[in-house]
Amino acid sequence: MATKKKPTVAIVMGSKTDWPTLEFTVKTLKEFGIESTVKVMSAHRTPHEAADFAENAAKNGYKVIIGAAGGAAHLCGVLAGHTILPVIGIPVKGWALDGMDSLLSTVQMPKGVPVATVAIGKAGAINAAILAVQMMAIGDAALKRKLTAYKKTMAAEVLKSDAELQAELNA
Repeated sequence: MATKKKPTVAIVMGSKTDWPTLEFTVKTLKEFGIESTVKVMSAHRTPHEAADFAENAAKNGYKVIIGAAGGAAHLCGVLAGHTILPVIGIPVKGWALDGMDSLLSTVQMPKGVPVATVAIGKAGAINAAILAVQMMAIGDAALKRKLTAYKKTMAAEVLKSDAELQAELNA
């Protein structure tokens, strides 16, 4: 029986309601053979647990933390303040402002406490996974090859779409 790979990416969301967005992060990481741990923690309701998780993340084998929150969205900042690992923040659409409140809360960090913030919603969830892969591929030749193949496939899909459009326009 094959042993399951140890997770190297921690995904922390502020609420279970963020899961429909974060599913795309987990799926994208799996496409690259990267296992993740998914947790629900709140910067406001479970601040000690969030801080403890971040403080111990490197010791527990994680290489990157991906955080996601809506509304006030302080979770990624709390995580970043308690670790030396890279933290990627995904702003989630909340109940107000179409996620702009989350975006600004995630991206506006003080010097010395960076959060690499991606787009709001699904695109951001996928890009967070890709950014984590890019970070980990720096020292991993096999992962670098997978990432290169992924980018080539995306380019081929765009070129195929263009060829199809040109055929329609010239018909």
